[in-house]
Amino acid sequence: MAALFVCPVIAGGIVTNQNHSAKYTRMQCRDATLGIDAVFYNPAGVTKLGNGLHFSINNQTLGQGREIGSDYQFLHPTPKDYEASISAPLFPGVYAAFVAGKLGVSLGFNPIGGGGGAEYKEGLPSLEYPVSDLVPLLALQGQPVTDYRLNMLFEGKSTFYGIQANVSYQINDMLSVAVGGRYVIAREAYTGHMKDIQILMGTTWIPAPTYFDGAAATYTDSANFYSNVSNLYNSTATAVQALPSNDPLTDITAIILLQAAGINPTGYTNNQAVIALSAVSDNAANGSAQYAAGAQKAAAASRSLADQEVDAKKTATGITPIISVNFSPIDMLNIAVKYEFKTKLEFTNETAADNSKAGLVGIDPDTGLPIYLFPNGEKTRLDIPAMISAGVTLNPIDPLLISAGAHYYFDQEADWGGRQDQLDRGLIEVALGAEYGFGDNLAVSAGWLMTSTGAKAAYQTDQSYSLNTNTFGGGLGYKITDFLELNLAGSYTMYQEGTNTFQRELGGEGQSNLFSTLTETYNKYTWIVAVGLDISIAR
Repeated sequence: MAALFVCPVIAGGIVTNQNHSAKYTRMQCRDATLGIDAVFYNPAGVTKLGNGLHFSINNQTLGQGREIGSDYQFLHPTPKDYEASISAPLFPGVYAAFVAGKLGVSLGFNPIGGGGGAEYKEGLPSLEYPVSDLVPLLALQGQPVTDYRLNMLFEGKSTFYGIQANVSYQINDMLSVAVGGRYVIAREAYTGHMKDIQILMGTTWIPAPTYFDGAAATYTDSANFYSNVSNLYNSTATAVQALPSNDPLTDITAIILLQAAGINPTGYTNNQAVIALSAVSDNAANGSAQYAAGAQKAAAASRSLADQEVDAKKTATGITPIISVNFSPIDMLNIAVKYEFKTKLEFTNETAADNSKAGLVGIDPDTGLPIYLFPNGEKTRLDIPAMISAGVTLNPIDPLLISAGAHYYFDQEADWGGRQDQLDRGLIEVALGAEYGFGDNLAVSAGWLMTSTGAKAAYQTDQSYSLNTNTFGGGLGYKITDFLELNLAGSYTMYQEGTNTFQRELGGEGQSNLFSTLTETYNKYTWIVAVGLDISIAR
C-alpha cells in the first residue's frame, strides 16, 4: 500500500511528473523551449527570454481512472474488477524569471510527483485474497463455509512539491548554460478501513473474528486438557520411579492410567511402567503444544480479521541538483539538454503512537507481534530517479514551430525498497509537437508523447504498476496584449494493458503448500484540462 498512491497520475516517469505548463499540455514537448516554462524544461534557455521580468501561472485539472482485474479462483465473484478514481482539481505550475544581459535567474514551483488522491471503494485484490482464502481453508477442515463478505475502503493522497531555483548564463550568442536545484517536499496521506468480515456457515453469516475466537477457545481447552493429562501421567511415573525398578507393578493409579491409555500392564515391572507412563505423558504434552499453537493461530486470525482502520501520513524532503545546456547554432534551430540528479527521499510514517490506526494486516507467526501497513516511525525509501532530457525545436518558416524531445529515467539506480531490481531498464519517453501561428495573436498546437516502461512482469502489482502509454494533446495560445498570453489546452492518455501471472499459496506463504495460478490485469486512462497565463515585462 505504501507504493500505491505515490506514482504520478499523468505524464512522466514512474515517480516523476513532466506536465508542468499549459503549453506542455497542448504540445507534449517542451524540452528545448525558449518560453517562460523553460524555468522547468530548459533552464539554460531562460537567457533567451529577453531582458526584463517574466511570469507564468498555470493550472491543470486532472482525472484518472484505474481498473485492476483478478481471476483468483476463490474471490467472490471471480473474475473480479477493482476500480478507483483519481482527481487533482488543482495542479499548479508557477514560474518567474529575470534576465539582465547574459545573466538570468529563475524560480519555479510545481508538483514534481504525485498530485492527486485515489479512492478504492472496494479495496484491492491483494488485500482481499487472505479473506477469500477463508472459504477453502475452513472447507478443508470440514466446516460448512461457502462464502465471505467484507467492507473495505482505502483512499490515498500523494503530492511531491518542488521549489526550483536556477542561475543561467549566456556564454555567447549560441551557447548558454545553467545550474540549479529543486527542494522537494513529499507528503502522502492514507485513510481507510477493512471491517465487517463475515463468513457464511450453512445459512448463517458469522463474524469471522467470532468464529476464530470460538476456535481459539476450543483449542485452548484441548491444550489445557492434554497438559493436565501429561502432568498426571508424569507425576505418576515419578512416583513409580521411586519404587524398586524390577518389582512387579502394583501401583493402582499407574495400572488404571495405563489401562485408560489402552495399555495392558499385566506382567509389567515398575521400570516398564515408568517407561510407558512417560511415553503417554510425552505424547499428551506434544498434543497440548499443538493445540496451544492452534489457539495462537486462531487468536491471531481473529485479531487480523477484526475491524481495522487506517489514518497515516508519510513525509520526506530531498534536494535535486540540475544542470542544463542550450545551443542555438542558427536562428531556426535550438537544441537543449538537461540532467537532473537523483533525489533521495526517505519517508517517515506518522500514525498514532499505539499503532491503533496503522492498519493491522497480520501477526508474525514467530514472534506473535502485529504487522502493520504503516507502523509509526518506520522509514522507507522512494527516491526520485535521475533523468536526462534532450530536445530540439525547428522554426523552418515563421508561423511553424516543430519540437521533438526524449527523456530517460535512471530508475534502476534509485532506491525503491528493492523494487528497482524488477526493472529491465529505465523508463523512456519520446515526444513530438508542432505549433502554427495565425497572424500575430493566435497559435494552435498539437503533440504526441510515447512512454515505454522498463518494468518486468514481476514489477506489476495491484499496489503499483507501470504501463506503456500514448498521449495526445492540443490547444491554443492567444496574445491578449504584447506582454500577456493566454493558453488553453487538453490531453488524453491511453495506456497499454498490463498483466502479471503468478502463483499464490492458499492462506499465504508457508501456510498450506497448495498453490493456484492467477492473472491480474492493470488498466488506466487520464485526461487533463489546462489553462495558463504568461506575462512578460521586457525592457
